[in-house]
Amino acid sequence: RVYDTVTSFPPKLSFTRTTMAAVRLLLSRRILSSKTSAVPLGAVKCSRDFHFSIYGKKSNAKVSNDISTQYPVVDHEFDAVVVGAGGAGLRAAFGLSEAGFNTACVTKLFPTRSHTVAAQGGINAALGNMEGDDWRWHFYDTVKGSDWLGDQDAIHYMTEQAPAAVVELENFGMPFSRTEDGKIYQRAFGGQSLKFGKGGQAHRCCCVADRTGHSLLHTLYGRSLRYDTSYFVEYFALDLLMEDGECKGVIALCMEDGSIHRFRAKNTVIATGGYGRTFFSCTSAHTSTGDGNAMVTRAGLPCQDLEFVQFHPTGIYGAGCLITEGCRGEGGILINSEGERFMERYAPNAKDLASRDVVSRSMTIEIREGRGVGPEKDHVYLQLHHLPPQQLASRLPGISETAMIFAGVDVTKEPIPVLPTVHYNMGGIPTNYKGQAITYSNGADKVVPGLYACGEAGCASVHGANRLGANSLLDLVVFGRACALTIAEEDKPGEPLSPLKPNAGEESVANLDKLRYANGTMRTSEIRLNMQKVSDAFGGAHTNTHTHTHRGCDSQESCSLHNWPHHTKALCSAAGELVACCHSNRRHPSPLQTMQNHAAVFRTGSVLKEGCDKLDAVYQTLGDIKTFDRGIVWNTDLVESLELQNLLLNATQTIHGAEQRKESRGAHAREDFKDRMDEYDYTKPLQGQVKKPFEQHWRKHTMSYVDPKTGKVTLEYRPVIDSSLDEQDCAHIPPAIRSY
Repeated sequence: RVYDTVTSFPPKLSFTRTTMAAVRLLLSRRILSSKTSAVPLGAVKCSRDFHFSIYGKKSNAKVSNDISTQYPVVDHEFDAVVVGAGGAGLRAAFGLSEAGFNTACVTKLFPTRSHTVAAQGGINAALGNMEGDDWRWHFYDTVKGSDWLGDQDAIHYMTEQAPAAVVELENFGMPFSRTEDGKIYQRAFGGQSLKFGKGGQAHRCCCVADRTGHSLLHTLYGRSLRYDTSYFVEYFALDLLMEDGECKGVIALCMEDGSIHRFRAKNTVIATGGYGRTFFSCTSAHTSTGDGNAMVTRAGLPCQDLEFVQFHPTGIYGAGCLITEGCRGEGGILINSEGERFMERYAPNAKDLASRDVVSRSMTIEIREGRGVGPEKDHVYLQLHHLPPQQLASRLPGISETAMIFAGVDVTKEPIPVLPTVHYNMGGIPTNYKGQAITYSNGADKVVPGLYACGEAGCASVHGANRLGANSLLDLVVFGRACALTIAEEDKPGEPLSPLKPNAGEESVANLDKLRYANGTMRTSEIRLNMQKVSDAFGGAHTNTHTHTHRGCDSQESCSLHNWPHHTKALCSAAGELVACCHSNRRHPSPLQTMQNHAAVFRTGSVLKEGCDKLDAVYQTLGDIKTFDRGIVWNTDLVESLELQNLLLNATQTIHGAEQRKESRGAHAREDFKDRMDEYDYTKPLQGQVKKPFEQHWRKHTMSYVDPKTGKVTLEYRPVIDSSLDEQDCAHIPPAIRSY
């Protein structure tokens, strides 16, 4: 009897190697179809009988030897290709398929493993189910939350479309939590108000308990299977195929068999997510490596506002796991060592539901001034045990479980130890409100033909300097849909593709081959850790250092890898990266790893400048990288090295952009420049004031470019869009002092 996998043999049954090989051969003959028989063995020997096999559903794949004779190169032609299969990628992909476009979805993860699955709190929309609401009030809150760095035309579009987007999700089958009368339940969330900030707290956040992202992603994936989208799962996108300033598709590596695939398409949508893993401590998945941003950077195009990195106020102390803002929306409160609800001092009106950057800074000040909790007084408490247990069980079941696993806390009896943790990237690939990627030159925005971006990878910019909680899931579905609608307006299905040079993608394959055989002296993990420690130093998680003894020697040293007290150095092996004892023959932590004892959230010029110099030095060590796996089938060492290249491109733009921005705005808080630097001083009457020239104020977007060979960053700037789409229907919000 032959079983479907060689790992599921009955007990007490042994096989020789010869028998095992025969079984594999039999299975391969049974699985491989006639469609793949004409393709080189190296490209098909591991293919599986899934509907998203490496050639998708279409049989138009052609094998090419124009780039490399060593790596099989398969060419595909589509009307559109979407890179990424999270919430934004799925919504764009099936929106395109629904409009009749022959669409490919290229993703390095199975769709339901995308990081959208980790979103907890909810999705904002002015449905008015809990009290009267208006999307214009949502518009005001988002502009204010962005600290007036958001583009108001895009914010107008997103907030106006929000109610319809949530109703659409409900029609797709998303199981929203309900009120007693059957309407979608909406909870309070940070930065949300009624009547343009004058009507008190708004209940605008639609949720599925505290697992909203999980529910949304599975709903979108289930819906996408209704359409004829070709999924290329576990394909790592390497680069854009750019010619004469036009995007003509992407080139990707099939991780399953090592074949190279060129996806020619008239329209390419980037939906690859954020780059949180530039930091050591963050709430992001290990796959959040900013691949789309890096692809755009290598194509010579800019990224926008990467210096704005959001800290979520409540990551579990020591572990970094996310504790949703929905906890405070349901009535949770932050308390210090004196048992005081300290947010009442910092945000008298919104209290614990002030904007995330405000709450994170307030927590950091409490810790700095000695009112932190724990043996080291280096975190605060999130208290939930005053809430009814049935409310915690029904509205926050995931949080109750997470707190028990990662903090050992029963939320019905004890507070959760929390600390601000890197959570979200406001910056990304600059786009207009239609999802079209743009550049800025000669005083005007210019559309990049054939290129779109959405989700956390895109920067519309609806979040500006600080994102409001529950606006990220809204961003995904609204702008994923917008990309599909714009492509449907601009093009028609089946239009002929413009010619592509035979050697297009050659540099990408050469880079892959160079990394595959790299034989330097530094492991990928070592360079990545050096980068993360520099990132943490200029604005990473508040890291408490503590002294302990190395196992096997008498020296004492601060452990920079974890916050846990009494944690021995010998056990500091996060992600397999053991930091060795200085008395052994193994490498001691370099100076690049020692910038840990800096407070969270706040940045200073001297530390930023030092961080720029050190990160530039880390970038140069890429030339000394060493990979160990020389194979091509499921070479995770190679893929991690490719991701490291992407992370470094994101990190260097982030830190250089932050060093140059000499003001405090939203999530970017400078201790040496504590005030927001606008074109006018909005703390005073505007009458009689002279508008500052564009070069002398900072209410503008950073546009950053990088030379991938040298790591040199070039910064330019683009004005903020202050007008809404329809001033009669929704007047723009002029800048003002931002307080909660």
